[in-house]
Amino acid sequence: MSKATFSRRRAYAKFALAALLALTFCMAHPASSVYAKKRKVAKYGSIKILSTPGGLSIEIDGRPEGETTTDYRSFDRDPGVHTVVITLPDGQRWTREINLEAGRIKCVAINYRSSPPIAKSPCPYPVSLSVDAEVDEGDVITFSADTAYSGSALLNYTWTVSPNSAKILTNVENKITVDSTGLGGQRVTATLVVDDGSGDPICRQTAQAYTFVRPPERHENPSRQFDVCCSCSFDDQKARLDNLAVELQNDPTTTTYVIAYGGRTSRIGQADLLGSRARDYLVTQRGIDQSRIVTLNGGFREEDCVELWIIPRGATPPRPTPTVQAGDVRPAGSSGRRRR
Repeated sequence: MSKATFSRRRAYAKFALAALLALTFCMAHPASSVYAKKRKVAKYGSIKILSTPGGLSIEIDGRPEGETTTDYRSFDRDPGVHTVVITLPDGQRWTREINLEAGRIKCVAINYRSSPPIAKSPCPYPVSLSVDAEVDEGDVITFSADTAYSGSALLNYTWTVSPNSAKILTNVENKITVDSTGLGGQRVTATLVVDDGSGDPICRQTAQAYTFVRPPERHENPSRQFDVCCSCSFDDQKARLDNLAVELQNDPTTTTYVIAYGGRTSRIGQADLLGSRARDYLVTQRGIDQSRIVTLNGGFREEDCVELWIIPRGATPPRPTPTVQAGDVRPAGSSGRRRR
């Protein structure tokens, strides 16, 4: 064998060994996969992903890429940093940032094993109360308890309610009912203490809940205009006052307002005269108690007017509604000068 032939074989052996090491490195670690004979520089790299078990959702750079398998799946990407997110069976998200170089392969292999279940201890245990957020006064309030106790002991339920005026109607272990009568506008709070009788402090649990009692709606009986008479003769007014007296006698809890208005050209003091005359008639001729009659000087309108109102107990009384300003009035018999 010539020296030249020996040198060529030795060089080939070195190349074969280098190729084997590169292939092993590529399989075991991220490495270059450029075909040497083409001598082309790769413009991208590859990320290979597998998992045990398979079927885990994959995201790369925020985009869904299907699911993992138990064999490598390859994803070609431009050089740079890429974010890989894999959703584990327990819902957690496994996240890695991978700096990928052109012509390189980065491998991701996930072997998921769920944690063994934690042994349950009967204490402490959760206790929760439920109740409607609001109820109407007079409704029966129901407080219900829910416990997640895994022990074998019988639980003891101790209930208290506030305010002190709240009355417990029924008490059956994990549920009570409370009467809300008379509690309008207040908050009713129930406190529950649960224990298993062991005396261990961690086996004694406390929970609390409350509801607001809406007060009943007050329906006001408003003032009612019974009649109005403008430019009426006194005989006409008396007939209307007779009808008003009947209404007042039928409901002794009501009162009446007589609002009198003088006309634009009526004589001075006409409104007071009309009001007094109506009141005196109701008292002397119809027997209405004077304390139930209120007379008001309403000011002025275009003509003489008398308004008759019925006022239920607790209702807001009416107010005069004049239509003519005092400065525009020209009483009969005056010189015509405008009053100031």
